[in-house]
Amino acid sequence: METKEKTELKVTVDKRHIVSIGERLYTESVELIRELVNNAYDADATEVYIEITPERIEIKDNGSGMDLEGLKQYFNIGSEEKIIHSRSPKMGRARIGQFGIGKFASLAAASRFEVITQNKDFSARVTFDKKAWKEAKDTWHLPLEILEPDLKKGDGTIVVLSDLSKTFELDEAEKKLMEGVPLKAPDFAVYLNNRRLFPRSLIGQRIPILEGSKYGLVSGEIVITPTSMASVKDLGIDVKVKGVTVKKDLFGMETWGKVVARIKGEINADFLLITSDRSNFVTDSDEYQEFLKIMGKIVSVIKKTLGKEADRRADQRAGRAVKEALQRIHKALAQNPDLSPFGPIPYGEKGGIGGGAVAEGGKKKGEDESKTVVQKEEEKQKPKTKRRRHPLVKKITPNAIVRRMRMGESSVSVCLDFFGESGPECFSEGNVVYINRDYPLFKRESKRSATYTMYVARLLTQEISLMKETRSPRLAFNRQSKLLKDAFAEDKVKQHETSR
Repeated sequence: METKEKTELKVTVDKRHIVSIGERLYTESVELIRELVNNAYDADATEVYIEITPERIEIKDNGSGMDLEGLKQYFNIGSEEKIIHSRSPKMGRARIGQFGIGKFASLAAASRFEVITQNKDFSARVTFDKKAWKEAKDTWHLPLEILEPDLKKGDGTIVVLSDLSKTFELDEAEKKLMEGVPLKAPDFAVYLNNRRLFPRSLIGQRIPILEGSKYGLVSGEIVITPTSMASVKDLGIDVKVKGVTVKKDLFGMETWGKVVARIKGEINADFLLITSDRSNFVTDSDEYQEFLKIMGKIVSVIKKTLGKEADRRADQRAGRAVKEALQRIHKALAQNPDLSPFGPIPYGEKGGIGGGAVAEGGKKKGEDESKTVVQKEEEKQKPKTKRRRHPLVKKITPNAIVRRMRMGESSVSVCLDFFGESGPECFSEGNVVYINRDYPLFKRESKRSATYTMYVARLLTQEISLMKETRSPRLAFNRQSKLLKDAFAEDKVKQHETSR
């Protein structure tokens, strides 16, 4: 077809859409404060003061301020200024802002947006009144007042939001600022209603992160907090770009159960591409796919660390259960000397856990000095008694748990080790009792704190009774029943007294 005539069409944008874009991009009004603070960071501010009242919000900084050209750029929607000049001029900071939408989003929470700025000998005020701006229809200009500079105050910018249409809670604002502004950056302090904000501090086992990729570094720290500090609030790891949290993510760990509430920390990956509302990443980008591969490695490290911690806690519980069981059995054997394969056990004797015997008596003061030289010489010539050695324990794994206790003239050793699910539940060699931690029943009872000690005591009394009586299993089991009853007799008395 032949062209009959050429002309032009004027592209126009309804002003109402500018505000609606901000409203949709920033669903939480408190995020507007975060954006304004980050603008101050980009402007090389070292201090930012935020004042929130029911009537107005003021954000004041001591950054470089803006000259006339800077103000024009500030109100230029979608300006590429911060992309072209990605570093701040004075401190060389990696600039956070990209899209220039934040000030228009502010009109979603306030009817009036005022900017007062000073850069050297230039000072000005720009007022953005939502009602007046909409009524001006085709006019896109904003009122600009050139002010007399106050050289005593120095450079900086003040942003005031007034005629608020939304409520700003201080707690929520503090939380959003702690997540969304670079509080860890050097020479940068943020004050909320005259109180300085500090980055969140976590207690727990720390896993430092430093991984390289073809797009840049992935760094940070994962913290496995104590069980007592686990929280289902704010689940996930903070993923940050240029020191600002974009989103929290669990990276598949949500299937791990309750333990995921203990996993906190932050990961920094400045190369990631983010969406215009800064709430997510461009997930189909090559950068993000590379990031996910690295996070897969990090998740494996977290899982391994949790496994080691779980093993350590299991070892501690097992050690406590064996210790208490031995103490109870020691008491029961002292009450029933005829059931002891170790000889008579004095009722008041203390059991030494973990090694050497406990002395039953000590020297009286001055006793040695009262002996004559002849007596001392006779004692030297007496044959020395051999020191009793503890039973030899054979461990098949380095993670075996061994506990020993003196029983009268001898001692008994207990070794908790891994002998396989099909292996025996327990067995003994001499005065050494072996308990199989792989045995299905052991695995079940070890998770029940109320019956764990009773289970271990049952196995120990079984083997001790078999040491005493090898001819008749029935007699051995009767003796075991007697020992077990006396070992836990106090518990029954306490339960009876409590019920009364």
